[in-house]
Amino acid sequence: MNLPLRTRYLIYIMAVHLVLLALMGWILRENKALFIASEVLILISAYVAVRIYRAFQQPAEFITSGIEAIRDKDFSIKFVQTGNREVDELITVYNLMIDQLRQERTRQAEQQFFLDKLIEAAPIAILVFDFDDRIASINPRACQLLSVHPNDVIGKQLADLGYSLLAHIADLVDGDSRIMKPNGIETYKVLRSNFVDRGFRRSFLIIEELTPEILATEKNAYSKVIRMMAHEVNNSIGAVNSILNIAEPELSDPDLRSAVQVAIDRNERLNRFMRRFADVVRLPTPHLLPGDVTELACNVVRLMQPQAEAQHVTLTLTSPSIPVTQPMDVGQLEQVLVNIIKNAIEACKAGQMVEVQVKVSQLLVRNNGAPISDEIAVKLFNPFFSTRPTGQGIGLTLTREILLNHGFTFSLQTESDGWTVFAIAW
Repeated sequence: MNLPLRTRYLIYIMAVHLVLLALMGWILRENKALFIASEVLILISAYVAVRIYRAFQQPAEFITSGIEAIRDKDFSIKFVQTGNREVDELITVYNLMIDQLRQERTRQAEQQFFLDKLIEAAPIAILVFDFDDRIASINPRACQLLSVHPNDVIGKQLADLGYSLLAHIADLVDGDSRIMKPNGIETYKVLRSNFVDRGFRRSFLIIEELTPEILATEKNAYSKVIRMMAHEVNNSIGAVNSILNIAEPELSDPDLRSAVQVAIDRNERLNRFMRRFADVVRLPTPHLLPGDVTELACNVVRLMQPQAEAQHVTLTLTSPSIPVTQPMDVGQLEQVLVNIIKNAIEACKAGQMVEVQVKVSQLLVRNNGAPISDEIAVKLFNPFFSTRPTGQGIGLTLTREILLNHGFTFSLQTESDGWTVFAIAW
């Protein structure tokens, strides 16, 4: 029988003193005075034994109470001195330990609170995973960036989510980083790393949007180049054309005069060519006024209808019954819509369709022409990128700048049904 130490000690003390009582009674049965004295001494010995037992038991009781308090994570319980030197030493050690645990717990709670607030207020997206690589927490910036609610993603793995950005980084392992451009416009730096929690590895994911910085750097770079080119070309063309215009009437040879005129015309075309690049740099700040998006789309569709008919492409417009009013620079957005519809028509063959759809919160230009490959999609909005051999890439560059200046979000991609969609949202 596995009895507690306390019970075994009490049984032992009782057995010893009962044996002593019996022996004293048998040995001193003839001498009543000595028998009574011995019995008194045995009783005193039993009392002393019990007191010693209680003195030894008191530290154990303190230890038991302290263990219960620690198990319940209650670090507010402290013991007072009893006057017993050995017990008081134990109480002093326990109280010091409790103070240190309470201070450590308070410090950890403060650090955790600070970390939670820091993650919550961080301007970068942060996702923290549990021990099974499921999303344990997601900060507000990540919810905003991914357009999700925490309840929709917590408890799930990245591979189970249908968001394009997360799908591209599901294979990222701890310690890896990647620069991503999922739709050709936004640019993100993604970093995955880990930390140790209670002795086990947990991962976290940081998604930093680089789009504003990269766009600003790109624009600053090509603006300087275009200004320099325009300055040199315009100065040279102006001087050369002045000489040619003066010299042309003085020439008697018709062939020579014709050659000079060809040179003048070529200079003018070169001047217009450079002016188109300069227009991107000199794009004015949009003058925003409430405008009817449906009316704008209707006017542009009417303007582009002859070009669509010439290529035997069907161009249609659908719009809601209620007016869609949005602050905008009508002239600039008209140029944007002309560029988008022109590109959509040129992507189609005879018999295919271009649909312009005006909705309450967005405008879509859809076509079922040639799809855009993934390789091309990430480059479409690079400055002056074009898929056509003779293209200059000015149209989409100008479109990008105008839409960014308006604060609109936009994308251009071929969807799973084969239709290519340019979407503008406000």
